[in-house]
Amino acid sequence: MKTKAARLRELIAKSAIMMPGVPNASMARQVEQVGFDAVYISGAGMANSTAGVPDIGLLTLTEVARLAGYVANAVNIPAIVDADTGFGGAENVARTIRELESAGLAGCHIEDQEFPKRCGHLAGKSIVDVDEMVGKIKAAVAVRSDPDFIIIARTDARAVEDFDRAVDRAQAYVEAGADAIFPEALQSAEEFKTFAGEIKAPLLANMTEFGKSPLLSFKELSDLGYRMVIYPMSALRVSMKASEEFLRDLKKQGTQSGWIDKMQKRLELYELLNYDPSAEGWRG
Repeated sequence: MKTKAARLRELIAKSAIMMPGVPNASMARQVEQVGFDAVYISGAGMANSTAGVPDIGLLTLTEVARLAGYVANAVNIPAIVDADTGFGGAENVARTIRELESAGLAGCHIEDQEFPKRCGHLAGKSIVDVDEMVGKIKAAVAVRSDPDFIIIARTDARAVEDFDRAVDRAQAYVEAGADAIFPEALQSAEEFKTFAGEIKAPLLANMTEFGKSPLLSFKELSDLGYRMVIYPMSALRVSMKASEEFLRDLKKQGTQSGWIDKMQKRLELYELLNYDPSAEGWRG
């Protein structure tokens, strides 16, 4: 029986895939339920929704592995996770890969920012030397027990240095053994096109809202050669906006009755969770 990592490799070898981002296992089940082939576990989503903190590397490896593991094991589709900077140097990265593999992930991405990291679309980032990132990639590749576990190298060099240096770094990361490249915060459709023409490896495009990158369509990115397109915070942003509106209305009206038709029904939740209450004599 093929591993989820092997299935993910097969998927991106055949065509591009959309990977909605989720902060938790219930939302991952929704991603699977509506027919997506894979799911992305957002580092920002986990930090924001679980701990109520910004995306600046405040969650530990133990926390990320636990939270991501819940997601990976709740669905049958492959899941990849944001592993930030790998939680330290090359030896820490090696442990990160072992922990994420054990948790059931199909892959992860590691970025070349210095710790503490920042959201990839904010100013004030700094990045490590190329050699340090190359060492992390080599450590990650060497330690994985499943050769299909996908190691994605993310470079934040476009915002810190320039586009050409982002390309140079990506090429070095491919040579170091990275299975795929994630160029963060490219700033135009032309940059996405040029980058894809320069890097001979599977590419991941980040279509996050309110950032530096234009919101290109999945077809546009697929036509350019990108194999994975993530939407890391989209579903969480929609749900947070809806819950804010509901809470304001609840405070004002003193009842939730006007929102019933907008809610997920109890039995819809049970169906999502594969829970049969009748098996326990439920009559509610």
